[in-house]
Amino acid sequence: MSIKNNYNHTVFACYFGYVVQAIVNNFAPLLFLTFRNEFGIPLEKITSLITINFLFQLVVDVIAAKVVDKIGYRKCIVAAQFFSALGIAGMGFLPNLFSDPYYGLLISILLYALGGGLIEVLVSPIVEACPIKAKKAAMSLLHSFYCWGHLFVVLLSTLFFTLFGIENWRILALVWAVIPLINGFYFIKVPIAPLTAEGEQIPIKKLFSSKTFWLFIVIMVCAGASEQGMSQWASTFAEAGLNVSKTVGDLAGPSLFAITMGVSRVIYSKISEKVDLNKYMTACAVLCITSYAIASFSGNAAFSLVGCAMCGFSVGVMWPGAFSLASEKFPRGGTAMFAFLALAGDFGCSFGPTVVGVATDFLNDDIKRGVFAAVIFPVILIVSLFFMTKLTKKKI
Repeated sequence: MSIKNNYNHTVFACYFGYVVQAIVNNFAPLLFLTFRNEFGIPLEKITSLITINFLFQLVVDVIAAKVVDKIGYRKCIVAAQFFSALGIAGMGFLPNLFSDPYYGLLISILLYALGGGLIEVLVSPIVEACPIKAKKAAMSLLHSFYCWGHLFVVLLSTLFFTLFGIENWRILALVWAVIPLINGFYFIKVPIAPLTAEGEQIPIKKLFSSKTFWLFIVIMVCAGASEQGMSQWASTFAEAGLNVSKTVGDLAGPSLFAITMGVSRVIYSKISEKVDLNKYMTACAVLCITSYAIASFSGNAAFSLVGCAMCGFSVGVMWPGAFSLASEKFPRGGTAMFAFLALAGDFGCSFGPTVVGVATDFLNDDIKRGVFAAVIFPVILIVSLFFMTKLTKKKI
């Protein structure tokens, strides 16, 4: 069967789409000290690029809800890959075109943030629309590729810098840019099915008038916050738990969290047809609460690292699971539904670490106790899932 008629190729292209997003979000932070040393930009100004990246992706989420259906899925997802490629490659040459290199980096970040935001909004509904079996499994496996992509970027970038030197980072930027470039041409060829028939998508106003939809918004916020509330401090737990250098800790902590989260999503993809997703997510939220408690209150630093790993496993199903449940409840939700769910999840990713930071300051810089403040998010998620089952099961 040719590529044009085989929806398995569509799913594979979406898998690589999440690898591209992992490159977009995780490659530049590995170079922050290099940017400071090479371009003379203050570190505070450089780290602001992370905030700009995610804020611009939030803006793209909102705009996409309005324009994607008018422009078309194929044009948007292909453009997302090419914008990502241009932004990643642009880091290597745009800073040298400005008297202040910061503006070159800023343009690069805005380009690949545009691509990353579109990818996040589009790949899940594209997979959901594919006429394939085991949609929940495909959705969970899809989101696992962000985890593997994250791990892939950190480990291979570190290996490249070790073998060829950090001063050759521009070459690596061009290498990473090849992946979205190729995937863009892949998306030109694969079949893309419409998520809903023309004129059948639920109006945005009706979506927001549904109590169930608002519960899904809360669930997505809690999913993002539960994940990033711990993930942001993963390197700290690794450094303390393994008694290693900060450099090794920065690799081991986030890598361990990404591995366990990815494994969780792969496991669910294998058992998705055998378990009740609502109950499974509830059990994972309970495990998340337990993991936060172990990480925060264990007197043994190694156990704190175990708690961090458990948290990665527990949050794995939350984001893709919420998408799958929402698709079941709102089969005519369309692009707008996925865009606003992604927006809620991204907000949670920003809000969770903020809550942890505020709590840590309040507790006199006690990071381990401060992290426990994020336990409120899996608790709220459990309550939201409970109330969701109490509402009508009628599809909208």
